[in-house]
Amino acid sequence: MSPGKRRGILIGGALLVVVIVTAAFFLLNSGGSTPEAATGATAVESPGALDPHSAITEYLQDFSENNPDAAARLTDDNTAAAVALRSTRNTLNPASVAAKLTVLQPTPAGTKKTGGTFSLSWTLKPGQVWTYDVPFELAQGGGRWLVHWAPSLLHPKLEAGQRLVISTAPQDTLAVADRDGKPLVFSRAGVARLVDGNPAPLLRTALTGQVTAAAGGGLAVERVDAGGKSVETLFGKVPAESAKPMVSSLSLAAQGAAQAAVDGYQGSAMLVALDTGSGDILAVAQNAAAGNAPKALSGLYEPGSSFKIATSVAAIQQSGLTATSPVDCPGVATIGTRTVKNEDFELGATNLQTAFARSCNTTFGQLALALPADGLQKAADELGLNADYEIPGIKTELGKVEPAASKDEQVEDGFGQGRIQASALGGALMAATVAAGKAITPRLWHDLETTVVKGYSPPPAPVLAEVRKLMRAVVTSGTGHAAASAGTVFGKTGTAQFGDGEQATGWFVGYRGNIAFAVVLENSNDSGPAVQLAAKFLKPL
Repeated sequence: MSPGKRRGILIGGALLVVVIVTAAFFLLNSGGSTPEAATGATAVESPGALDPHSAITEYLQDFSENNPDAAARLTDDNTAAAVALRSTRNTLNPASVAAKLTVLQPTPAGTKKTGGTFSLSWTLKPGQVWTYDVPFELAQGGGRWLVHWAPSLLHPKLEAGQRLVISTAPQDTLAVADRDGKPLVFSRAGVARLVDGNPAPLLRTALTGQVTAAAGGGLAVERVDAGGKSVETLFGKVPAESAKPMVSSLSLAAQGAAQAAVDGYQGSAMLVALDTGSGDILAVAQNAAAGNAPKALSGLYEPGSSFKIATSVAAIQQSGLTATSPVDCPGVATIGTRTVKNEDFELGATNLQTAFARSCNTTFGQLALALPADGLQKAADELGLNADYEIPGIKTELGKVEPAASKDEQVEDGFGQGRIQASALGGALMAATVAAGKAITPRLWHDLETTVVKGYSPPPAPVLAEVRKLMRAVVTSGTGHAAASAGTVFGKTGTAQFGDGEQATGWFVGYRGNIAFAVVLENSNDSGPAVQLAAKFLKPL
């Protein structure tokens, strides 16, 4: 044999040895070798379950617990199932999923196929639960049971190449406009938000909450084809992009002016404005110092001398006075058993208009004492302070005026102390009633009705004509003179002590044109800042 041939045989022999050694290496390191099993290695278990019931219940449990990989291993198409289960869960993004076996068909001995039905419940958002039944099949393979994978396991109408999606409006849609048609609230897929700038922070929940209620949540689930084209809406309803927006009574101009006015005050301030013709709530504002609770709508305070509007109604209607009727205004007076003082002034013999404009407590204490015990309550009733309304989205309290329990209390009630209470909304309603000469029903919506729980009838027109003279004099020559720069304003100031008398609430209640308003300043100890704040509100309008 030649050297060349021998070399070839040796090389071939060497290759044979390498192949044998390599094969031995893989054999020794395979899971099925006896030596390795003896050293403690664990064999990989085949997918599936030992019986049909375990296969489907374990699949449903894993699916409910958002474990798509474990659920997929119980199907006969692990890869496709894992991708579809994970993708659908991420797309629908449910708060929770409940999958429950409802029917499992009997499986006779020797049968390798069976099926049944389970129910799926997706909690997509609060109050939005999507529930339906799903048929399924089970098949035995390799001695174990597997769930037959198909897109219909996610929804019975889902076909190959299709998927489930959450439908949303393609862009923000106008959900609420103000009374002039300007945007207040936008909505996308049922989620509402105030316009940029948050113009009505105190009414955010009221405005956005009504949008959500009207839209039914604005959520829909659709099945779409491979190209993303909708085939069918399976659940819910997509908010229409062209849907007509709701209309609020608010005026963005008035709301902006009111918020700017209260935000410019250092202490606790609130302001409410009403349209005297329609009852539209034009603005509700309070600053950070007043807190987040809607005190402007439901906080009750002693109204102080702003309640002299009601005392005047009672004196004119029940005692026959007019704006020019003579009255006394001493600096200090004993009325009944009460000692009543003015704020360091006396007018002596004067008339009702001047006593009202200068806010003479001694005059109005005497006028109140001359009335029947329920005289002030009747006047307050006619001005709406004891009325009650249910306005969608907000809770309101207008006031609380009851018959005086004693003569002393009746005297104090005459200038808004005692047990008399009113809110900023109640003060604005009182002023609106004087301005309009009719009962006012406040409303926050043009689409939703205000329910009148307890209505009222206004004072007679001749009585209100006299009261208007008094309120105008407050601004032209009285305690509200600082509002004269804001136009033809009618009003009444008030300073009401409370608690131990060391602190007092400042008020200014009034109207200009078709805008009635009330300003309340907690712990201001003076009505002057309330007058200035009202003027700041009115000037831009």
